[in-house]
Amino acid sequence: MSEQERYREAPWSAGFRAARANLVPGLLVQSVMVGVLVAYYLCPPVAGFLDRIAMIKTESGYWFSIAVGIIAGGVLPEVLRWVVLQRVKWSKRNTTNVLFAIPFWSFIGILVDWFYRRQAEWFGDEASLAVVVPQVLIDQFVFTPVLTAPMTAILYDWKDAGFQWSRSFLTTRYYRDSIFPTLVAIWCVWIPIVTVLYTLPETVQIPLYALALTLWVMLYTWMSEDRARRNAG
Repeated sequence: MSEQERYREAPWSAGFRAARANLVPGLLVQSVMVGVLVAYYLCPPVAGFLDRIAMIKTESGYWFSIAVGIIAGGVLPEVLRWVVLQRVKWSKRNTTNVLFAIPFWSFIGILVDWFYRRQAEWFGDEASLAVVVPQVLIDQFVFTPVLTAPMTAILYDWKDAGFQWSRSFLTTRYYRDSIFPTLVAIWCVWIPIVTVLYTLPETVQIPLYALALTLWVMLYTWMSEDRARRNAG
């Protein structure tokens, strides 16, 4: 057994490490989401504003979800990284990240919108335990580990490998070492968030999903690049 294999980081540790590194923004976004939830049901002006956005979303259909993916997943996280972490020094990596993230998160925006609609059809659209609990469980323990987490891990690692495909992406070892850490980070950040989202009407969910998506893209970009550096070392 090689030294690298002997001291390989436990699969869950990378996910917890990414979540800890983004603890403050994660808690901030979760707090904002809870605040919006309370305001939606207790403050008519907030409810009216969100309902107007929901109306635009309903009229625009999946085009709204594409716009959410482009702005919240493709552009805004990299701009924030450029301004806050890189002190306004744009690099080739930033360009690569944006060109990759725009189509990827546009597709994810469509996929998530479609999934939220199906969840509302399957379980209903009421803010009750009988509705919200199964929606959260299906979202986080079926939809995510089977589809979105593997897709995200594989495509981000493909990007970080210089867009070179590897057959190892489809192995159980890769799922254990790369996808499972992604799941840990997802659960730390997203279980509270999707609980809030499913407590809101389905038409309001995607607009607020955009807020959480910005944080997640920043967190996952950091985690995938950190994994690439460790593998290179």
